[in-house]
Amino acid sequence: MKTTGRIARVRVSCDSMVALGSRTASGHTIFAKNSDRPAAECQPLFRAAPATWPEGARLQCQTIEIDQVPETFGFLGARPHWLWGLEHGVNDRGVAIGNHTIFTRDAAADIGLLGMDLVRLGLERGASAEAAAHVIIKLIERHGQGGSGYADTHWPYNNSFLIADADEAWLLEASASRWALKRANDGALSASNHVSIGSDWDSLGHDTIEHAVARDWWPEPTGVRFDFARAYRSIEVAPPVISAGRHATTCAALANGRLDLAAVERVMRDHYDGGEVHVPGASPEEERYFSVCMHADPVGTTTASMVIELHGAADRPLLAWMALTNPCVSPYLPVFVGTRLPDELTIGADDDSGGAWRRFKALLTEVEKDFAVRGPYVRAFWRDFEAAVATETAAAVAGLPADAASSLAAQQELVDRTWARASEALESLTGRVRRL
Repeated sequence: MKTTGRIARVRVSCDSMVALGSRTASGHTIFAKNSDRPAAECQPLFRAAPATWPEGARLQCQTIEIDQVPETFGFLGARPHWLWGLEHGVNDRGVAIGNHTIFTRDAAADIGLLGMDLVRLGLERGASAEAAAHVIIKLIERHGQGGSGYADTHWPYNNSFLIADADEAWLLEASASRWALKRANDGALSASNHVSIGSDWDSLGHDTIEHAVARDWWPEPTGVRFDFARAYRSIEVAPPVISAGRHATTCAALANGRLDLAAVERVMRDHYDGGEVHVPGASPEEERYFSVCMHADPVGTTTASMVIELHGAADRPLLAWMALTNPCVSPYLPVFVGTRLPDELTIGADDDSGGAWRRFKALLTEVEKDFAVRGPYVRAFWRDFEAAVATETAAAVAGLPADAASSLAAQQELVDRTWARASEALESLTGRVRRL
């Protein structure tokens, strides 16, 4: 059966994976997320400092206003320039969260909390992965999921959330206000754009089973453990071909031994047989059209990526590695949760706004003119650049002063120096690619 026309009308977003310390070379949790959005939608970085709020304060999210809490944690992440919420991020308590569109039998409401709202709210309010999961659950139950996450069309959708800290990880999948929550009991989890929690859930929303039974999605209780995916998953809008191959790729990587940051970055750049370099030509009816590093506009294009090691050590700074646009043509750059972001990394709106994201997008546009020649050239360039930055960053972190103020100053200097080098390299590389 032909599905191309139906697929062309679908928009999907994101792949995430997390390996706890039992699955990593360092013994620390590694979390990663690719955000897949409209190809031209700028997604700069964003940072917020911790804050306190007066009693009775209200908070304006994307489409609705909710009660504010007395204290919010600091965080950094990536967000589409026009949205309040985040696609992914990490807070100053060492909690990382990413969301994903999922397709269920329940329709999301026209007005409610976007998945990106809920990522930000989980980071602002969750002191641990489990606490953040329950923050999101309570907000979904009270306010529901809803509103459109796209500037050019009204399309509310349901979400899943991968949530991790140094000690544990959780996958939360929500259909309107019903949900299933699964813990990474074997040390690893991944998520893509379909409901994947079956009968292996750890907890369910209070009326999740009853709601499914009432709608004939699940038979009356028979002693068989409830299967959330069988009851709630829909393939009417998004056929399995869109997410099956991507999810299989991240699952295989998690099952393939002890991972380090470089190995996880390679997964975020995966293009099946093409490895870290995109090979055009696949049909939308093939799984390889939808790779972890996505080049499938209008269905989805990777516009931001994050990889972070969550070590849980109070005396060590939290260091995230962020890439702008497709990570196959851009480097992962180090940023600390507690320091200021270089201004150019935070800028971006319309095509004339400038900023780092737009500059990396310009490089990607040049590469797209001849992926076979320009893709490998750019990937080799950034591979060498990243190796040098990783070595320098590791040495700098190991040598940070014990004094807190001096340590923050040294972290800031490292971030600013690295971006200055990356900016110069980006300008030079873009010019050379145009001449290839």
